[in-house]
Amino acid sequence: MDLNTETSNGILVAAPEGRIDGINALQFQQALNGKIDDGVSGVVIDMSDLNYISSAGLRAVLLISKSLQQREARLVLCSLQAPIREVFQISGFDQIIDISEDRDSAIAAMDG
Repeated sequence: MDLNTETSNGILVAAPEGRIDGINALQFQQALNGKIDDGVSGVVIDMSDLNYISSAGLRAVLLISKSLQQREARLVLCSLQAPIREVFQISGFDQIIDISEDRDSAIAAMDG
């Protein structure tokens, strides 16, 4: 799993590639948390290049979301491929974490 990040106007955009599973979920969580500083008002996780997420990966996303809530920052996921979207729907995570169709709408949702 590779994690590409960029920050613009206080919004951190993270784009994981490959898989987030039991082997690397903690690494993903720590890498992303390490990029979140006091200047970050929101995080967008662009999942367009993610082809698999396990329950450990879901847990990492949930813990990142809770950490951001404590900082009064938002988390929005975007560009979920059909199998990834299905995992979020089956688990009910789509009801507790904001999901946008694409990166632009996810960034726009930060203002809402």
